[in-house]
Amino acid sequence: MTTPWPPRRTARRPLAPPVAAPREPVDLARIGRRAVRRRAKGMDAGAVAAALEDARFDARQDSRHEDLADDVRGRAELAEWERLDQLLVAASAGTVYAPDTDLIVQEELAAEVAAAADREAALREAARVAARADELQALRELHALDRTEPRDGDEAARDELTRRAGGYVQADVDAWLARALAAHLGHYRDPAAREAAAGLLTPPVLAHAALLAELARLVPDAAVDELAFAARLATTEPEAAGNLAAFLARARSETN
Repeated sequence: MTTPWPPRRTARRPLAPPVAAPREPVDLARIGRRAVRRRAKGMDAGAVAAALEDARFDARQDSRHEDLADDVRGRAELAEWERLDQLLVAASAGTVYAPDTDLIVQEELAAEVAAAADREAALREAARVAARADELQALRELHALDRTEPRDGDEAARDELTRRAGGYVQADVDAWLARALAAHLGHYRDPAAREAAAGLLTPPVLAHAALLAELARLVPDAAVDELAFAARLATTEPEAAGNLAAFLARARSETN
């Protein structure tokens, strides 16, 4: 039989699609406030008071129509005219409205800039996690995961792999993280990372790591295959596995 050309390639799972920026919901109230501020720019107290009366008249007219009863933008515009009216009444005579000197406007702009920066940072982090999940997926397919040390953020990459699999538990990744946590490998050399792992990893993974750590102290030269039962116990009975690890730790301390 002749060998087909080109040679067949082993099927691999496709990489995750790029992380898309979430679409920001339309804020009608904000749109209304901004429209009022653009219109009010350069107005004095008298002009703003007249615009306020017009807005109140429109609000009364709209209240007669059921389909306009929930006009979010209209209510926001009326409230903003009322705020600007009070602002100019309290100001010195001849003052005109300027958004650049409006403290409320400047605070809102600062908050929007901060929120945009937070969204950008979240997108960068999501992209980083997705890329690391792709990398871990490639390593597991090459059977090279156990030769890799975990690094900061791999708990999130583990969650991403689980999400992609529709909630299916990533047993090999969980076992890899548990062994690394038990042996203080990779970023788990840092005590702070080990402490943080308690809130980032699932109870079965934490129980598996705790049990492995105690078994390694009990039998230092035990092979990985000899301790396979620890993963099965932690997966099916994480509380029992954790209790066993605590019991072995107590026995060790009493013996010493």
